[in-house]
Amino acid sequence: MPKTQKLVADLTKRGPHRVLRGDLALAGLPGVIYTPSEGTGLPAIAFAHGWMTGASHYDSTLRHLASWGIVVVAPNTQRGPVPSHSALAQDLLVALDVCTGIRLGTGDISVHPAKLGLVGHSMGAGAAVIAAAQRSDVAALGALYPAPTSPRALSPGIADAVTAPALVLGSPSELNSLTAEPVALADALGGPTLLRVIDKSEGDGMVEGRKLLSFLGVGNAQPKTRRSVQALLTGFLLHRLAGDDTYSDFSDPDAVVKGTEVVDPNAPTADAPKKVSAIRQLSHLAGR
Repeated sequence: MPKTQKLVADLTKRGPHRVLRGDLALAGLPGVIYTPSEGTGLPAIAFAHGWMTGASHYDSTLRHLASWGIVVVAPNTQRGPVPSHSALAQDLLVALDVCTGIRLGTGDISVHPAKLGLVGHSMGAGAAVIAAAQRSDVAALGALYPAPTSPRALSPGIADAVTAPALVLGSPSELNSLTAEPVALADALGGPTLLRVIDKSEGDGMVEGRKLLSFLGVGNAQPKTRRSVQALLTGFLLHRLAGDDTYSDFSDPDAVVKGTEVVDPNAPTADAPKKVSAIRQLSHLAGR
């Protein structure tokens, strides 16, 4: 088995750390926090949920990251049908301040202030971009199946202000549409960005549990999608935040990962350029 594929296989499994779960509300912000059972100077991310979901719908993903040594704080705010994406972005920044400003666990777990990242799913991906544009110490960004937000994450002064390394994950059927924008976002971000498409995946596939709209066939969980996302995201964060070069392939556009394809946002597929162009025109009309 090639080296990269073996690492992917390893990262689909739980990591070596026992995981602790805490209540972020104790620090004044509704949400949850997951940490390894011990460690100092750890990397940390703030995670933003998708539309009409909450942190509980990503429990296995957040636990997975913590099992590999990454502290995760996830605000449980803006869960209604008309959320404020700007407010969710601010909550992400507050969550990062919480995990860096206090000792976690029983006081023996700490976060390194230079190892901070932001990750979000769907609308949460856009919120993570908006937050990253306001914080220069963010060292990594993960945008999982990004969807449009208001303000637009693609707007000048937002996406192009984010210079941290970024991983954008997308679905083959949701690359260029009015409800998903991984290509446009990858093109707009100001730092080194890797856009990787996961075969046979859907954006809502990583959401766990029964969603409000599941009876309409929306938001059905896909365990295979979730495992792929967990492996790719964990490897990227271990490289970019933890500084472990063992996982450098997860930031390398030339690395071959079975079941995925790297897409150059500046050279979209032949059947999609008109859709990409239409999205960009609509973005300008909306005040990008």
